[in-house]
Amino acid sequence: MNAPVRTKRAAAPGNPSDAQTDPFTSRQEEPKMSTSVLSYYEAIEKASADMLSAARCGDWDQVVKLEGACVLLISQLKQAARELPLAEDEARVKSRIMQRILLNDAEVRHLAEPWLPDLHRLMQGKSHTLH
Repeated sequence: MNAPVRTKRAAAPGNPSDAQTDPFTSRQEEPKMSTSVLSYYEAIEKASADMLSAARCGDWDQVVKLEGACVLLISQLKQAARELPLAEDEARVKSRIMQRILLNDAEVRHLAEPWLPDLHRLMQGKSHTLH
């Protein structure tokens, strides 16, 4: 007889009461962060990392899908942030997450638009000849 497969369902962003009892230990699992707002930032960071991975592989259809997921998460984040402001320590965590999201985004843009540096160099060369 096969042993049962142990699976965990992650707490949904925006629902801190979504704690779940582990049937194997009978203890209640708490959401990862103390506030649902941070869980949205974490979900957006995960999606941005997945976008970067897809962009590195040239899977632009997946990048577009993940971008759509980010748009939805950001919309939900805006609502949650209005209802539950972050404490000072949580704001520091948010800042670090946002920095990673921005780095991922910058690299995705670089991969998506490799011709921009060439265009910039071309434009600089042309500016010397235009009067």
